[in-house]
Amino acid sequence: MNVADEHDSVAGILRSMVVDVDVCGALVEAARGRSPELARLAEAETRSHVTAMIRAADTWFDTFERVEEQDFTAALLLGADRAGQGVPMTAVLQGLQAAFTRTTEIMVDRCRSDGLSDGALLTMVMRLKEYGDAVERHVINGYRAAEQGTPHEPLGALTRILRQLLVGGVTPSAEELVRAGIRPGGQHHCLVRDMGDPAHTRPPMSRPAAPRGTFGLVEGHLVGLCPRTPTREEIEATTLAVVSPAAPLNELRPLYRLCVRAVDIGRRQGRRGLYDLTDFAAEIALADQPLLGSVLSARFLNGLDQSDTFHRQLALTALTFLDNGRRLDQTATALFTHPNTVRYRLGRLQQITGESLTDAPAESRSGPLSTLHWWWALTTWLRPGGESLDR
Repeated sequence: MNVADEHDSVAGILRSMVVDVDVCGALVEAARGRSPELARLAEAETRSHVTAMIRAADTWFDTFERVEEQDFTAALLLGADRAGQGVPMTAVLQGLQAAFTRTTEIMVDRCRSDGLSDGALLTMVMRLKEYGDAVERHVINGYRAAEQGTPHEPLGALTRILRQLLVGGVTPSAEELVRAGIRPGGQHHCLVRDMGDPAHTRPPMSRPAAPRGTFGLVEGHLVGLCPRTPTREEIEATTLAVVSPAAPLNELRPLYRLCVRAVDIGRRQGRRGLYDLTDFAAEIALADQPLLGSVLSARFLNGLDQSDTFHRQLALTALTFLDNGRRLDQTATALFTHPNTVRYRLGRLQQITGESLTDAPAESRSGPLSTLHWWWALTTWLRPGGESLDR
């Protein structure tokens, strides 16, 4: 067997180990058996880290590139997670070394079974040791970064990293992300909070009940990346916050922009509390397409005078009618009036504009798109010049 064939054989053996649940179980057992502190953690945690590092080693063995050029994010996260869980550094390294020793034993046995030469075995062991040493260094770096990171990381440093991720600039390294409490390969919710009140400039993590995550001041807003959706109890009821769906770091920038847009709209409307980004979907679309709103207003509300108080009352009644599913009783309750009054106002609106919300003989006026067009037209008409709704 020549050198190239032996390399392919070693790479194939490692690939087979990646998908072998028994191998992963053996490495987990070795790590937990050597370190009692690790044994007290959930086995699934150790297994996930072991699997991630075996997969990373598979990529390295397959290419035989320089070890410094490999992705050691999994090792950084292992160190950071163990620091956050309070596992001593010595216990982490004991478990790591035990797992690598068991990896070498399994690799040697399988290589011998495949008939690899002693030279190939020695090369494989040396390469595996080189990789293991690099992993150990990155685990230590991740552990120390987490010890020195959030919440002790200065707010300015967190702001710089958040700006790089969400606004632009040099992409932070994996070490910087871990130090800031951000999982490089994980998914995060982007939280944007209104900063209208100077009393809210302090980071949320300084309060007893606060969302978990990394926070900083970005473009005049308090911005955070959170591993889970914050609860309403974690956001002050007197402030406005908008949270995006979870997404990888490289997909958060446009979501951040939408959250900022939603906060700006919500502030003008006087909203408070925690909102999902999707709660503002229609209003963001409306705000970003003002010409379409004006066209729809001209079509549906021709004849109404914005300076006429009664006409504004008619438009407000129609909008409330849509907001309540075209139900007369619910609309009346929302407006503190009688259903007959609602019916009268909708009738007067039809007389003035020639358009009806209650009678829909044409198919184009009976579906959800018709409701959207009416809502858009009424909202635009009631908010001249971009002012907040008079509701």
